[in-house]
Amino acid sequence: MDRVVDLEERIAHLTRAVEDLSDVVARQTGEIDRLTRLVGLLAEREAEREAGAADAPPANTRPPHW
Repeated sequence: MDRVVDLEERIAHLTRAVEDLSDVVARQTGEIDRLTRLVGLLAEREAEREAGAADAPPANTRPPHW
């Protein structure tokens, strides 16, 4: 009988560990999705900035008054 109780305790602990890990994975999935969207927005913003920089003179050229 002690063996059955011991096995039930182990199963309870393992079940709790699996549930805890499932919660962590779910939370991380949400955060990864949020960060993926943020990186996409930042990449778009940088692409727009680079496209706008094509019209600007290069930073290492002398101004016209030199």
